[in-house]
Amino acid sequence: MEGNLSFSEKCDWLRLSRTPNVGPVAFGELIKRYGDAETALLALPEHLNKFGKKSANSIPDRHLIEQELDALENMGVRLLAACEPEYPAYLKAVDPPPPLISVRGDIGILHEPCVAIIGSRNASAIGLRFARQIASELGEAGYTIVSGMARGIDTSAHNGALETGTAAVLGGGVDHIYPRQNTDLYHAIAQSGALISESPLGYRATARDFPRRNRIISGLSMGVVVIEAAERSGTLITARYALEQNREVLAVPGSPLDPRTKGCNRLIRQGAGLIETSEDIINALTDIVSPGLAEPVNTYVNVKSDWRALEKDIEKAHSILIALCSPTPSPRDEIIRQSSLPFPVAAAALMEMELAGIIHIEGDGRVCLNV
Repeated sequence: MEGNLSFSEKCDWLRLSRTPNVGPVAFGELIKRYGDAETALLALPEHLNKFGKKSANSIPDRHLIEQELDALENMGVRLLAACEPEYPAYLKAVDPPPPLISVRGDIGILHEPCVAIIGSRNASAIGLRFARQIASELGEAGYTIVSGMARGIDTSAHNGALETGTAAVLGGGVDHIYPRQNTDLYHAIAQSGALISESPLGYRATARDFPRRNRIISGLSMGVVVIEAAERSGTLITARYALEQNREVLAVPGSPLDPRTKGCNRLIRQGAGLIETSEDIINALTDIVSPGLAEPVNTYVNVKSDWRALEKDIEKAHSILIALCSPTPSPRDEIIRQSSLPFPVAAAALMEMELAGIIHIEGDGRVCLNV
């Protein structure tokens, strides 16, 4: 399925994506199997019945979803589906992409070359100044600056690029301002940049939402620049996502005596590009071809298979795959390889297990048992 969705189709996409246990992987598998979200919604009870689960009350009410779509439109917010042409191409190349994102502001800047600038909330004065400086210089060079609107480095990067174009990815709803001290920045970005969220309107982010936000930050960008990061921080989670997405990771070196730079120094030891100026960043990103852009990714193209004929094989696959899963997240593709099952059978079985809540598939495709 590729192309613009109608209001009714977008409503079905939103209902499906908001159904409990339907993550980006299960969402993609359902669309591939059934061809559209409306048919997939009708098929959910059959899948859950295999595990004695009930879904009648878990699918969001259509009327409430329609009200949310109307509210988004009244706010001037665009809801973009991953099959639509205005969905950012870099983010669409992520496997799997977020099925839907809300964008308030200028969608056009998301189609310009994007660079993420991220770092410590408790940043030093020199780190804050450097973030603002390179954001401004990269903006003048034609790049959109992407960050997460957190305190510290994120805030300085956004402020440095307000005049040229900056995008803030939010953990909460696109209407939720966090932290409150960035209220003026939020409104400035809404006027001249773009605010992006995967969460419902009015939603307040919790700790579990920030890894999803971080994956979108890196997914939108050609490269990720890290300025000041402790050895254990959300900033390094974003850098890991960037590496998994085949994005360029660049880091600013710092004093070994400052714990705020230990994460950056470790990234450089592990192969991240060392940068000292905006010119270093531009040189590192020159001639990069975005993964998936040279060969467009058709994430939601219907897969033609005789699923009824495969039903018994899929049911047998459940026990094999459960035995290979553990509470520690493992790559989905590796589990499928270890199972020696045909890919369509294993993928369908994992989808049913995720729908039933037996396993959890993270946004980056790693699988773990729910315990």
